[in-house]
Amino acid sequence: MAKLNLVVGSMLGASEYVADHVVGLLEQAGHQAEIHNPASLARILTEPEAIVLVVTSTHGAGDVPDNLQPFARDLAEQQPDLAAFKYGVIALGDRSYDTFCQGGKTLDRLLAGCGASRLGDLLEIDVTQHEIPEDAAETWIHDWMTLIG
Repeated sequence: MAKLNLVVGSMLGASEYVADHVVGLLEQAGHQAEIHNPASLARILTEPEAIVLVVTSTHGAGDVPDNLQPFARDLAEQQPDLAAFKYGVIALGDRSYDTFCQGGKTLDRLLAGCGASRLGDLLEIDVTQHEIPEDAAETWIHDWMTLIG
């Protein structure tokens, strides 16, 4: 079974709820999962065999949430070689904004830019359409788990 590091970005708590729910589902399936909130790039780099799963909302004008900004900044500035890393992204947002899910898209771009390989599609959850975002994440995570073994 796989080891996963969940990197969480949240301002109001929705992403934290989704991450907690996803960890439970991963562990039920026999995987080992750890939440990093706040996330440290140095800590994530110590486990290249672990799959990184980003769970983040978008804040302000398409910004990464405050608690995830140091992680994103370190990725952008250090440009570590992440060729050995695999990752996934669950992004939360409000489709009425032109920056819909931009926090997740930013992390996706940064991780890919450092050579990491995304498993499956980026999940975009419109919180105005999903009263309980965990439900949308649950549907996606069951399919996504088939990609991680």
